[in-house]
Amino acid sequence: MKLLEGAVDHGGSLGRARALFPNASQPFVDLSTGINPHSYPLFDLPATTLSRLPESGRARDLIEIAANTYGAPSPANVAAAPGTQILLPRVASLIAPGKALVLGPTYAEHARAAAIAGHEVAEVSNFEGLADADLAIIVNPNNPDGRIIERDRLLALAAGLRAKGGLLVVDEAFMDVGPREHSLAGDVESGGIVVLRSFGKFFGLAGLRLGFALSDAVTVERLETQFGPWAVAGPALEYGIRALADIGWQDAMRTSLAEASARLDTLFGRFGIPVAGGTTLFRYLRLADAEGLFAALGERGILLRHFADRPHVLRAGLPGSQDEWQRLESALAEWAARREDRSKGSKQ
Repeated sequence: MKLLEGAVDHGGSLGRARALFPNASQPFVDLSTGINPHSYPLFDLPATTLSRLPESGRARDLIEIAANTYGAPSPANVAAAPGTQILLPRVASLIAPGKALVLGPTYAEHARAAAIAGHEVAEVSNFEGLADADLAIIVNPNNPDGRIIERDRLLALAAGLRAKGGLLVVDEAFMDVGPREHSLAGDVESGGIVVLRSFGKFFGLAGLRLGFALSDAVTVERLETQFGPWAVAGPALEYGIRALADIGWQDAMRTSLAEASARLDTLFGRFGIPVAGGTTLFRYLRLADAEGLFAALGERGILLRHFADRPHVLRAGLPGSQDEWQRLESALAEWAARREDRSKGSKQ
């Protein structure tokens, strides 16, 4: 049986990891997601956050802070939601069903969401091909390889789509650690653009389920009408308000993540594993024996993100503690030693 058959469709499922590697060391070191292992500091919440419906005033506070942090033209250009995942089919439904083109390879849920919205969906491998779309979807920085599309190219594409009633969707889930000068957050009022921002990845609080859609004010109002009142839970409101306003923490974390990703590159390099891209929250690996590396680490309780349709690539998140770093180093050393033994045996 091929090791990748029946494996996880998305990173982060430890239940599926245990089924795939039942004899693995526990606990798993989960490097299969791009979620920051160093979350925003937890704090006590008042009991009313759970016992009462979320206050509309706090929801407005969150929107105002998010607009300022992300660089939207105004709070009227921001809609909050319980995670960006729930926004995908709603955003894809903003225009009538037509041709949806996704710049790939990338996060698979965009194509699925566009199909749910009734579009005819295809993946294109070059940016220029998106000009033929009614709905064009780009992840920027891209997941999993970290590819960046420059802001001026995105704006030119958006203008072409807008002229024919189309829509450009830019998923900036990892822009918190990307080159923010290429964000379209400040350009959304021109119309024909939706920018998606994820809270949980950079702040390491994915379980809160909080995300944002940035667009022109009319489009934002359409999205908010679909959600109705109390779209964001009370705890998510409080964490979102505090974390998004904490610019000092954000700046320090970007520095820390850059150092950790450089350390990870060095570690992979020691064992001959080429790093082909990524962001400071995840590294993109391309090697002939990707399947063997995935299996070898999995058997040692270290989970990477594999891609069944791309058997020669892997994505690796950041270890969250010194113990996790040491476990990864030991597992890589064992894998490299086995590879060397096989190489010597084949020459005899």
